Amino acid sequence: MGGTEWLRDYEQKVSDIGARARQARDALDGLTATASGAMGAVTVTVTPSGVLRSLSFGSRADDLSRPRLAEAVLEAVRTAHVAAAKKSADALGPLLGDSEAGRYLAAQIPDVDG
Repeated sequence: MGGTEWLRDYEQKVSDIGARARQARDALDGLTATASGAMGAVTVTVTPSGVLRSLSFGSRADDLSRPRLAEAVLEAVRTAHVAAAKKSADALGPLLGDSEAGRYLAAQIPDVDG
């Protein structure tokens, strides 16, 4: 492969990586996940890092004790956090591929059981 061909090939690879990076950035921008607990008593929305963005209580929340309601909130947050982390990993998959970084990211997805 001559120098000119090598340079064109390299420029194409860099361009492809840039396009995948932009796609990942766009997919990650504002990414959240929503989940409910205790059959709709509580609904939460979280970011991939677990930041709680919204919390609401349904009419079923009135029927729960405070400790059970607290458990329902935690259950919903854990479920939403795992879903958001998976969405994040899916968004980064095309950029990272089957690399050490991609495998590390996949290993960081939390277990829904806490």
